[in-house]
Amino acid sequence: MGRRLPPVRLIQTIDRVRAALATVHRATAPGNVALLELATGAWTTQVLYVAAKLGIADQLAAGPRPAADVAAAVGADPDAVYRLMRAMTSRGALRERRDGRFALTPVGEALRTDTEGSLRDMVLFIGHPARWADWGSLMYSVQTGEPAAEMLRGMPFFEYLDTDPEFAAVFNNAMTAASGLSNEVALQAYDFTGCRLVVDVGGGHGAVLATILRSAPDARGVLFDLPAVVEGAGPLLDGAGVAHRAAIEGGSFLESVPAGGDLYVMKNIIHDWDDEHALAILRNVRTGIAEGGRLLLLEMVLPERASSFIGHMLDLEMLLMLHGRERTRAQYADLLNRAGFRLNRVIPTVSPVSVVEAVAI
Repeated sequence: MGRRLPPVRLIQTIDRVRAALATVHRATAPGNVALLELATGAWTTQVLYVAAKLGIADQLAAGPRPAADVAAAVGADPDAVYRLMRAMTSRGALRERRDGRFALTPVGEALRTDTEGSLRDMVLFIGHPARWADWGSLMYSVQTGEPAAEMLRGMPFFEYLDTDPEFAAVFNNAMTAASGLSNEVALQAYDFTGCRLVVDVGGGHGAVLATILRSAPDARGVLFDLPAVVEGAGPLLDGAGVAHRAAIEGGSFLESVPAGGDLYVMKNIIHDWDDEHALAILRNVRTGIAEGGRLLLLEMVLPERASSFIGHMLDLEMLLMLHGRERTRAQYADLLNRAGFRLNRVIPTVSPVSVVEAVAI
């Protein structure tokens, strides 16, 4: 179904080693030095954002180049570009050769526009001025428990996107880039053999559904999302060669979902909502699901104790932007049980996303 991936256990071992090395570094460095490194993380974000906006990585795609050549190509000040690229080198995105030319590292490759797994669009979202305003108001969210984004703009985040086409495009591109991180690798961890009708709830343009249907040639699918969203799904499903097996329905999952599926899938949906709304969505799925049907949630699952897992930071992102949250296995088990499901297992993947499998009870 795609490129060969390393075993999950290998990735987990590497992650533990990396976390241990980072812990050793912070423990052996003077506390104020380690703190300064942490506190300047926002500077690194802007270095990567500006590099992404200018297309620095694309200029190095064909091989190492002097900073002055890159500056001329992107129309920026030569000295400032050199200093920017030197800073990128200090953060591991570039490598400065002995002859003074700069080359891409694997991190820098991910900043290119034309590479598989590129996260350039995600960097453009994270570093966007609007996001700086959100994170600059983290104090408000921590003190009130309410989204800073909603306070700053006077309306819920997704409503605001309808008023700002430029920022909406940045957001949508970032979500597509993030899907590239997890769709294929997460779905490879699950066996879809035997599925008859797969309902992708909140499935956007159908990337998840298309991936599933390609791996389950005897299954049919239903793509369900808001009407304005699914109206753009045709080209993706056609391009994946599954349009003849996929029906498209518009509606709100807060009201109901298509009935009769033996497998329901939701990717990064439940984490957008507080428990009350998450329960409403899950109960709507429980009403529509076929007897003995399964539910898959593709979500980051937090460890029971805090660790270096990136999900802890994304949890704050949910606090800032929406009324949602990331959850632990125990929290998902409780939520699913209250909605009429039993959590069967949590399948880790080589991405930060896990596959949470539940069965209707």
